[in-house]
Amino acid sequence: MDLFEYQGKLYFKKFGIPVSDGGVADSLEDAVKIAEKIGFPIVVKAQVQVGGRGKAGGIKIAENMEELKEHFSNILGMDIKGHIVKRVWLERSSDISEEYYASFTLNRSKRLHLCMLSAQGGVEIEKVADENPDAIVRLDIDPSKGLDRDTLLAFVKSAKLNPKANDGVVDILEKLYDCFVKGDADLVEINPLILTTDDRVHALDAKVTLDDDAAFRHEEWNEYKGLSDADDREKVAHEKGLNYIGLDGTVGVIANGAGLAMSTCDVVNQVGGSPANFLDIGGGANADLMASALEVINSDPKVKSILVNIFGGIVRCDEVAKGIVTAMGKVDISSPIVIRLDGTNAEIAKEILNEQQSEKLVPESTMLSAAKRAVELAK
Repeated sequence: MDLFEYQGKLYFKKFGIPVSDGGVADSLEDAVKIAEKIGFPIVVKAQVQVGGRGKAGGIKIAENMEELKEHFSNILGMDIKGHIVKRVWLERSSDISEEYYASFTLNRSKRLHLCMLSAQGGVEIEKVADENPDAIVRLDIDPSKGLDRDTLLAFVKSAKLNPKANDGVVDILEKLYDCFVKGDADLVEINPLILTTDDRVHALDAKVTLDDDAAFRHEEWNEYKGLSDADDREKVAHEKGLNYIGLDGTVGVIANGAGLAMSTCDVVNQVGGSPANFLDIGGGANADLMASALEVINSDPKVKSILVNIFGGIVRCDEVAKGIVTAMGKVDISSPIVIRLDGTNAEIAKEILNEQQSEKLVPESTMLSAAKRAVELAK
């Protein structure tokens, strides 16, 4: 679950991380009340879960009430990369001396926690990683041992920040790690983490991704439900328990396993197409699950063909084939379905599908040929 900036800041605040005074508003009346409380100058920030707000005009500074009303009215309802601004965060403007980057996330390949810190904050960290990777220092952390202050201090010094910021950054990283672990997050990121002109360090932005699997421990997370910026496809998929991410292409993708789903999207791109989604149905590709997956993909008007790519390990391909046939009887599919099944009982599955073969159901023997056929049909 991805939080909006204002939710992330409130989450940070629970763990003692200093953030700017502010409030969230969805009406001009509320915005005026917040402004009267925190004072000017005020930063007016669109709340959408997408980057590039500033370039799109979604972040403005108001020096007085007149400017606040103008900026708020312009930003509320703005369309930023397909995301409509429904809430606006107002915070007291900060006097910035320097901007840094800090985050904790998972190093999945090493099964460790990962801290990243850079003296180059305020810009996309991916751009820094591409253009100057040495500007980002990394620290792998054994979750069973945690993080001590001496290790953190040495790590912060290695980032070559302004020495005036070192102690403040160490304090915040200690609290940020607490937020990451005890707050059950997959990612906590501050960009920028600022040093003010009076040598204070605090979070000027907040990006938080919570671990959905830990929701049973956090009843308070219920307040975040219904506020997500996810598109309609993702909301429906989530309700059906599907691992789905919406994209902008024309080939719907269904696969079992995250790795296979990603590979399928890559192959679709390689043969000249564009995936409309990432959808991993996991190991239980039965008729009901397949029907749910097809229903979600079928709801996307951009989809012109559907590629089903299943490798039967524990899953039996013949059961998957039966599930697809049954699902097609439950869901009125508007796009042709290209199917590639391999693994356990694949030959039996092919016989089942051959009996149903039509313009709407196209079996293929390899992932590459299936991707090519799906892209061809999408055109």
